[in-house]
Formats: sequence, C-alpha cells, structure tokens
Amino acid sequence: QVQLVESGGGLVQAGGSLRLSCTASGGTFSSYSMGWFRQALGKEREFVAAISRSGQFVTYADSVKGRFTISRDNAKNTVFLRMDSLKPDDTAIYYCAADWTLGLATRSSSREEYDYWGQGTQVTVSS
Repeated sequence: QVQLVESGGGLVQAGGSLRLSCTASGGTFSSYSMGWFRQALGKEREFVAAISRSGQFVTYADSVKGRFTISRDNAKNTVFLRMDSLKPDDTAIYYCAADWTLGLATRSSSREEYDYWGQGTQVTVSS
C-alpha cells in the first residue's frame, strides 16, 4: 500500500508561482509513474501533468503547458509540480497519484490508470 502526501498549496496572486510536493511511502517509488490532477469546485477531476518512472518522459495538459513543470526525485520518493504564471482558473484542489507500471515511458493522463491517490492540497489564485 502506497501513501501519498501533498504539500505546498496556498493562496497566491495571479501571475505568481507555487511548488507542490508529493511524498510517497510504503512502496518502491521508482516502480510508479506519477501524475498530478486537479479538481475545481463543481467540476470533474482533470489531468494536469504526468511523469514516467525515471523522469525522462513527461506529459502536460494543454491548459498548463509552458507554465507548469513536473519533476521527480526518486532518491527522496517525491514528485514536484512547479506552477508559474498562475491564473485564477488554476484554482483547485491538486492531487498527486501513483500508477504502478512496468512501462519505462508510461505517463498516463487517465484517472483510471492510477492506483493510489493523495488527499489533495488547495491552490487558490486571486485576481
């Protein structure tokens, strides 16, 4: 059983930056591709970014491409989401998720592929 704990959320003005962290325990972190998703009030949970097991491959939602950067440190069992040029539309609860996979390039944008989820961290961007 893998436990995921997110941190780094908060209140920021539009145009500002935040860095989210997600630390895993209870499993072999390098066996999982990792993803970030978000859910705004009244909306479906949506894909933000994903990273392969080694960190070599990444994928982004079009809405965050060029503004957000996903990375990971397997020695620290942690995945990061650097968010720059934040907009009010980025306001949501952000969740990290882990997908156990044998695929070295796997980084799914589908919620159904992920096996474990964190509790989420709130990000609020004021205009």
